[in-house]
Amino acid sequence: MSKQKTLKGSFSLFGKGLHTGAQVTATFNPAPENSGYRIQRIDLEGEPIIEAIAENVVETTRSTVLGKGKATCSTVEHALAALYGLGIDNCLIQVNGPEMPILEGSSQIYVENIKKVGTVEQGAERNYYIIKKKIEVRNPEAGGSIIILPDEHFSLTTMISYDSKWFSSQFATLDNICDFDKEIAGARTFVFLRDVEPLMRAGYIKGGDLDNAIVIYEKEIPQERLDELADIIHIEHRDAKHLGFLNNKPLVWENEPARHKLLDIIGDMALIGRPIKGRIIATKPGHSINNKFARQMRKEIRQHEVQAPNYDDSSAPLMDVNRIRELLPHRYPMQLVDKVIEIGSDYIVGVKNVTSNEPFFQGHFPQEPVMPGVLQIEAMAQCGGLLVLNQLEEPERWSTYFVKIDDVKFRQKVVPGDTLLFKVRLLGPVRHGISSMKGFVFVGEKVVMEASFTAQIVKNK
Repeated sequence: MSKQKTLKGSFSLFGKGLHTGAQVTATFNPAPENSGYRIQRIDLEGEPIIEAIAENVVETTRSTVLGKGKATCSTVEHALAALYGLGIDNCLIQVNGPEMPILEGSSQIYVENIKKVGTVEQGAERNYYIIKKKIEVRNPEAGGSIIILPDEHFSLTTMISYDSKWFSSQFATLDNICDFDKEIAGARTFVFLRDVEPLMRAGYIKGGDLDNAIVIYEKEIPQERLDELADIIHIEHRDAKHLGFLNNKPLVWENEPARHKLLDIIGDMALIGRPIKGRIIATKPGHSINNKFARQMRKEIRQHEVQAPNYDDSSAPLMDVNRIRELLPHRYPMQLVDKVIEIGSDYIVGVKNVTSNEPFFQGHFPQEPVMPGVLQIEAMAQCGGLLVLNQLEEPERWSTYFVKIDDVKFRQKVVPGDTLLFKVRLLGPVRHGISSMKGFVFVGEKVVMEASFTAQIVKNK
């Protein structure tokens, strides 16, 4: 399990907003573990903080706009993509205006400054949400969709398509988030020349220019009309017959627009609030469907807040029954853990296969066999004992005993044929021989029981 990260120090960036044209300063600061991304409007009374989560998105017309009460901040996606792409879990962004600075239209400058100030590992573990089934959202009107599929790592493919013979379709792929800074961060935002005037009339792109956006001239228009548009966006006149990209800096990649759309998805995905392990395939994405996807993911996470561990019954266990007997004094019929499949510094995952031959089924109950809840607690506690005793020298000379059991919840019956997965985690370091733990019991993907308990580790006489 990897640890959460935050910035090692603070840094500030100054520039104009793409849509508002306002001159703003954004300061990126370290933040406590489990606080996520937050944006603070320090120019407003009370300096309100907006949590960067999907439910706080108030507009997606041409950028992602976060809002809470009267406080808003727009065009947050490039900054959030840089944080997410570099594995930053917690950050407080203080901004003195209504929009993040557009800089050169990508995440590149954000990335460079994050690398310059450095990052620091925090105590809490990074809480990945693992995709275990296909999840899909669609936008039938625009023909867009976002699908996420199970995968061991995070990866993303995006495909864009436009009604243009000169610039119709592109795709881009990011197979490893570690390549974000090299493959995606420098991809700049883009706009079609035909959309420039309508956008300006609607109050957008007041801060847009050829230094912070790629302008695509893909359909020939009369020379006089092109000259008028050039004057509006303050660029030199050019031959109306020459279609192409209007920008001061050449394209970094041939598919730079598709890569920028991928960048936007990552920035909008940061609003899910947890890193993801899964493969995303996005067709004709945009901020609207991106936010719809992020909201759906947050709903999925709320419904499966505690995820079952991955279990491959063909994999060799970390502890088999013989090793378990070396650590625990329990024997038939009270040895209730068959094997351990995963173990870390503060957690353990164990397995119990429940068969119809269990002795307790004879009386509990003959006509409706149900595993007693007290034995589920005992099995979970045995896993906790294995976690603690495995860290001791001469573990056979020590035993663990219940001191307290709290917050027990039984959610579903356990019956013959069930395979129980126990995940037990230390709530803090072992002090003076006392250990507190929190455990969950799963059947498949469902939590069937949970409890907190305290145990005492005692040296045998």
